[in-house]
Amino acid sequence: MVSQLKYRHETKHEIRYSEYLAIKSRLKVIAGLDKNVGEASEYFIRSLYFDNYQDKALREKIYGVNIREKFRLRYYNGNDQYINLEKKQKNNGLCHKESVGITKEEVLELLKGNYEFLKESTHPLKLEFYTKMTNQLLRPRVIVDYVREPYIYEPGNVRITFDKNIRSGLYSQDFFNPNMVSIPVASQDTVLLEVKYDEFLPEVIAMCLQVNERQKSAFSKYATSRMFG
Repeated sequence: MVSQLKYRHETKHEIRYSEYLAIKSRLKVIAGLDKNVGEASEYFIRSLYFDNYQDKALREKIYGVNIREKFRLRYYNGNDQYINLEKKQKNNGLCHKESVGITKEEVLELLKGNYEFLKESTHPLKLEFYTKMTNQLLRPRVIVDYVREPYIYEPGNVRITFDKNIRSGLYSQDFFNPNMVSIPVASQDTVLLEVKYDEFLPEVIAMCLQVNERQKSAFSKYATSRMFG
């Protein structure tokens, strides 16, 4: 039930590259890089989004439906030995994400249209995904690539990310091809700032990011990528 899920606040802001550099210089003084990025300070993300034949997830995003969900596959830095199946939910502006590991071999079966193996799983997310692939006819729709630079501020469990070089693979299902053809979906001067937190956003972070004065964005990497195919 919804009441049992841990929801978080999430805001998005489209900023210019010059703003990103200014915010980053302030943020580094009070927040630390996510420990998972190592010395590189950023990592590459590839996601494959699913939708049904009526583009339910896309239409709900465009129309601003308050309660919605979408499924995706995701892996990092080209490492296809560690892939997640994820479900992202929105409920009146609050977000919740569930994930479970899935193998490359299983993903290849999904790309062939074979998903019966999912019903043999004991994990509830895989079983839900199977049900919705069967009943809602979810299918792979678009690949989205980008580079993410993540920061953590422990009080309030705040996560601040900068997403750059966002690209769309159109209808390509070549999920594991490092040389997949893709096109940019935003200007090179555009950086997507995302802020996620629990009950409150500490004032020091709000001031650093200037989020109180900054207009929120409805930018969706999935929806924007779908505009190109």
